[in-house]
Amino acid sequence: MTGWRSSSSPRPFHSVATALVAVCTAVGASLVTGCGVLPGTTGGSREPVTVMTWAPDSTRATNMPGMPSMAQAYARWVNAHGGIDGHKLQVLTCNEHNTATGAAECARRAVKENAVAVVGSYSQHGRAFMAPLEAAGIPYIGGYGVSDEEFTSALSYPVNGGQATLLAGTGKQLAVWCEKVALVRPDTVSGDIMPLLLNSGLTTGHRKPSADIRTTEDAGDYTPQAQEALVRAGADPELPGRIGRKAAADRARKGCVTAVLGARTETFFDSFRRVEDEGQKVQIASVLGSVGQPLIDRTGGADGPFEGAYITGWYPEAGDARWGPMRQVIREQAFRDESIDAADAGVQTTWIAYTVLKRVVESLDKNGVAAHDLIRALNKGVSVETGGLTPTLRWKFEDMLAAPDFPRIVNRDVTFQVVKAGRLTTAQRGFTDVSTTLEDASALG
Repeated sequence: MTGWRSSSSPRPFHSVATALVAVCTAVGASLVTGCGVLPGTTGGSREPVTVMTWAPDSTRATNMPGMPSMAQAYARWVNAHGGIDGHKLQVLTCNEHNTATGAAECARRAVKENAVAVVGSYSQHGRAFMAPLEAAGIPYIGGYGVSDEEFTSALSYPVNGGQATLLAGTGKQLAVWCEKVALVRPDTVSGDIMPLLLNSGLTTGHRKPSADIRTTEDAGDYTPQAQEALVRAGADPELPGRIGRKAAADRARKGCVTAVLGARTETFFDSFRRVEDEGQKVQIASVLGSVGQPLIDRTGGADGPFEGAYITGWYPEAGDARWGPMRQVIREQAFRDESIDAADAGVQTTWIAYTVLKRVVESLDKNGVAAHDLIRALNKGVSVETGGLTPTLRWKFEDMLAAPDFPRIVNRDVTFQVVKAGRLTTAQRGFTDVSTTLEDASALG
C-alpha cells in the first residue's frame, strides 16, 4: 500500500473555521464572541494551505527520501514564523515506490485530501500522475525533472530544465576539452533523445557527434559497455603496442566518456574503473541526478571513481552562500534527520519549489487558497526570485521554449562543476544558458 502521512492534522478544522467566519460576516463581529480569533489560531489567521510532496523511498532503484523530509521541515519552519501570508502550511507526503501504480495512487491521494498543489516532488512516471492531477485541476510545482510530462503539461510549473538541459550543457562543457566523446545511456524511448541533446552541445565547440552506446537500465555489470566506451573515446588497449605508451596516453587524454544511467551510473563507473588502463585514462563526465555529492561521498570521495569528473548541474554548488537560508531551515527544523542532505539535488529542488509556492500564495492575499487560484496566478505571470539559485522564474506563454519536446522549460540555465578533492566545485563561474542548444536539438529530432 502506498505510504503517506501528514505533517499536521488536516481538514476538520476547515469546517469550524469557515462556519465561524460566515456567522461573523452575517451578524457583525461585535455581536459574536470570539469573532476575529478562530479556534486554535492566532488573531487574523487564514485557512490552511494543504499540499503534497511525493518521492520514492526504500526501493531497489532511485530513492529520494530527503524531498518529503525537506518539505515537512519547510512547513515546520514557515509555520513557526506565522505561516505563508497567515496561512498554516500542511504538507502531506507519499511514497510513490518508483512505480506507475504508486505514482498514480499518490496523485489520487492528493485529490482525495484536497491538496491545492503537488510541490517539490520526484517521479519518473509522469503519464501516471499527471492525468489525475489534470482531471482535478491541481498544479505540479517544481518536479525533479525526470518525466516528459513535466515539460509538456499545462499544469506543470518546473523550476529546472530537467535532464534535457543537463545533456545539452554536458555537450557544451565537454566540447571545450574532448576530441572524442562516448555516451553510455539507457536503451529506452526517453534515452533516444540523449544523443541529440549531447551532440547539439558538442557542435557549439565544432566537435564530432558522440559515440552512442546503448544499454539496459538495470544491469549488475557494465564491463562490455565500459570497454567499448574506452575504445570509442580513443583509449584503445592495443594502441600502446602500435604507437607507443606516451602517444597512446596523450590520445586518451583527449577523449571523454559520459554515462547517464540514473541510479545505475555508479555501477557503470565501477565497471569502468576496473577496465580502464592506468596509462590511458580518459576524462569522465555525467549529470546531476546520475552523480551527486552523496554518491561521491559514498564511493570514496577523493579516492573514488568520480574524482576529476565533470558534472553538469542545475544550481550552484552545495557550498555556495546562496544556499544559506535552506541550510538554516535544516539546522532549525531537521538537524537530526539524516535523510536531508543539503548537497542533494532533490532536497535543493524541493526548497526552490516551496519558495515558489510561498511567493504565489503571498501574491494572492486571500483568506482561502484553491488550486485554481494558484494556476491563475502562475499563468498570469507571477515572478519568483530564488535568491540567485535560479534565474527569475515565470511561466507566462512568452517565457516558454520554442521546442515541442519540452516547451515548459522556463529555466534553461545550467552550471558546470568538477569533482576536486572529493567535492563538487565550480568549474566555470555563473550560469550557462542552453536555450539555443535545446531548440537546435528539438529541430533535429
